[in-house]
Amino acid sequence: MAVHYIIQALFVLVGLLALLAALFNWDWFFTAQNTQFVVANVGRKQARLFYAVIGVLMIATGVFFFLSVRGIV
Repeated sequence: MAVHYIIQALFVLVGLLALLAALFNWDWFFTAQNTQFVVANVGRKQARLFYAVIGVLMIATGVFFFLSVRGIV
């Protein structure tokens, strides 16, 4: 059962990282090799929006599964 909480925490932490990087326009995040595909294809402004949406979705997924495991949802 504890593994569920670790995975949920990872979803929330990674989502928070993506959301904060999009909000504060962190240069180290958007110049990383893994993000260059998105930045090169759609531009930095749209990449920030994309990563903000991904971040919110990941946080929402982590919260949903937390509530689901607890039996609230």
